[in-house]
This record gives sequence, C-alpha cells and structure tokens, in this order.
Amino acid sequence: MATSLSVSRLLSSSSSAAAISLAKPLLSPTSTFTAPLSFTRALSPNLSLKSPTRRRSSASTARSFSTTISSAISVGDKLPDSTLSYLDPTTNDVKTVTVSSLTAGKKTILFAVPGAFTPTCSQKHVPGFVSKAAELRAKGVDVIACVSVNDAFVMEAWRKDLGVNDEVMMLSDGNGEFTGKLGVELDLRDKPVGLGVRSRRYAILAEDGVVKVLNLEEGGAFTNSSAEDMLKAL
Repeated sequence: MATSLSVSRLLSSSSSAAAISLAKPLLSPTSTFTAPLSFTRALSPNLSLKSPTRRRSSASTARSFSTTISSAISVGDKLPDSTLSYLDPTTNDVKTVTVSSLTAGKKTILFAVPGAFTPTCSQKHVPGFVSKAAELRAKGVDVIACVSVNDAFVMEAWRKDLGVNDEVMMLSDGNGEFTGKLGVELDLRDKPVGLGVRSRRYAILAEDGVVKVLNLEEGGAFTNSSAEDMLKAL
C-alpha cells in the first residue's frame, strides 16, 4: 500500500498540581466545596487540612489544570531521539520508527496535534499539510510527519478517514515520550475530564536533526503551525 511503501522509502532515503476539591461525596477536578472550617486545600498530591481556628472569606481556592507549558526545545537544539509507531496497512502490524532515523541527513517537518479526530486537527491542520506536501517537497523537505499522543490503531483509522496516502506519515507517540522530551505536554484532564495529557500543537522544521524552525502554539490554538507557515519559513 502507498503508506507502507512511503514509510520504507522515507526511512531508506536518508502544578502547579491540580487543586481538586471535594464535592458532595464525589471527587471532581473542577468542582469546589466550601466548608465552615475552610477545608479548601487540594486533595492531590498530598492531603492536608487548614487549621480549624482560621476562617477564610473566599469561597474556594480550587484551580484548574494549567494548559500553558514552557517548551524544553528551542531553535538550534538537537531533537531528542524517541521511538514512534504506526500501523502497517498491508499487514496490520504495529511498526516503529525513531526520530533520529526520520531526521538524520534529511530536512524533516514534524507537526503535532492535540488529538486524532478532533475538529481543527481533522479539518485544517492535517489537510493543510496533505495539500501542500508537493510544494514542501519541492522546497527540499524529505519527510512530513504528524505526531499525536494517540495509539497507532487510532492514527491509522484517522489516516483512512482523512484519505491520507503517502503525503504525510501519521505517527503515534502513544505514551507521550517524545512529547515529554520536547516539554510540550498539554494537560487536558479537566477540559473535559478524560482527555488526559496530550501534546501542544506545533510545527518543527529540522535539518539533520537540528531544529531550524519551531512554531509552537499555546495549547491547541492554530495560528502559526500550518503548512503555509512552514512554506514561508523555507
């Protein structure tokens, strides 16, 4: 199949802690509870109580998870190596590829999305790189890959749903290892509850593994990480 052949060809070519308050008998990351004796400290990671002799007039000190995270990577840095995965559509086997093999001796674009099948990622971000893939390659780009903190099966289903062939590699960072090394985690555990820790949206241009362009978004915003932005940077 085209995607499998493309992968082979590309590889060979070269908080604060969350303040969680107690709400009735259930725990919720966003709900709050105000007790007469100011039982308002976070229940995680450590359980502690305020002195019963002191009262607070504020309703609650509960806070939501932060979605603004500083990056550990910057222009001029070498990309950290990590193992990503994808589903081989011809065999349905999960295969792996390293960041170093994707970037060594190559001009590579890695762009990340907060999640497969999410609206902006499905309607704009990935389709933009698919439609501009030929133009990017005409400017010397050897590899274009989308990275997401989803498993390889989800990424393959998403690839099929979007009709992506060999224009863009759809790679899984299922455990968030690469995302963590870059320092671009996006904590969405309370937006809504259940999305977990994902990746901030970004687009990186690397030459021989060294970051030349880093367009990092605030959370899941989509303002400067598009295919058009990368074309302008080339």
